[in-house]
Amino acid sequence: MASRICDSVLVTGSNRGIGLELVRQLVDSPSPPVQIFAGCRDPNGPRSQDLQELAQKHRDVITVVQLDTTSPTSIAEASKLVETKLKGKGLNLIINNAGVNFPGSLAETGKREMVDVYTTNVVGPMLIAKDFHPLLCKAAAQFPHQTSMSCSRSAIINVSTLLSSITRCPENFSVSPMYPYRVSKAALNMLTRCLAEDLKKDGILVMSLHPGWVQTEMGGPKAPLTTAESISGMMKVITSLTEEDSGTLLDWEGKNIPW
Repeated sequence: MASRICDSVLVTGSNRGIGLELVRQLVDSPSPPVQIFAGCRDPNGPRSQDLQELAQKHRDVITVVQLDTTSPTSIAEASKLVETKLKGKGLNLIINNAGVNFPGSLAETGKREMVDVYTTNVVGPMLIAKDFHPLLCKAAAQFPHQTSMSCSRSAIINVSTLLSSITRCPENFSVSPMYPYRVSKAALNMLTRCLAEDLKKDGILVMSLHPGWVQTEMGGPKAPLTTAESISGMMKVITSLTEEDSGTLLDWEGKNIPW
């Protein structure tokens, strides 16, 4: 029997695209997590219908959680709900997937676009890590004889992008300028690096993961990867992560991307 990726996981931005497919493949895996918390901004809205239908099929595993990652109040309430549902246990894995993109050139980008994208793509994951930190610590402590890090123990995965790479920027900037998106995801990578150093003492693995260019609302129809292909690769990477991967940026095939 395949080993379980983890006992409990929170996926943000799970009502569509990559987030929805993550929840789907997690619950359909040979040995699914015991509890999957599917966070989204508007659980009862029309854009969450597919997630609600999936949750209805797997009521014993999936809990849909109202979670607006731009709202500190919403994040705090979500952490309390998750804590209650875990019944004294810790939360093993957080996948910070919620994100937005404004495909702006320099001429098209103003303060509002920069701040709005930064708030969702950077501040949100930081607040999630901060509020859920006690539950991640509790999960790590449930393995008293295990010193190595893994997603089955305690981890945060921040969904990043190749476009965040400062080193690789000259190769792809002309195709996708996207000032707010690129800058915010580069900042997310620094958040990943800081958290990896800060939470090392707690036994919590933190890394950034690039899902590839995927056929989603954000990625567009010309993207070479389907969501199923991307998430299948991401799941393999997530399962294989060790402490050596903490503080790194990898793609869906497990290849290292330079900062």
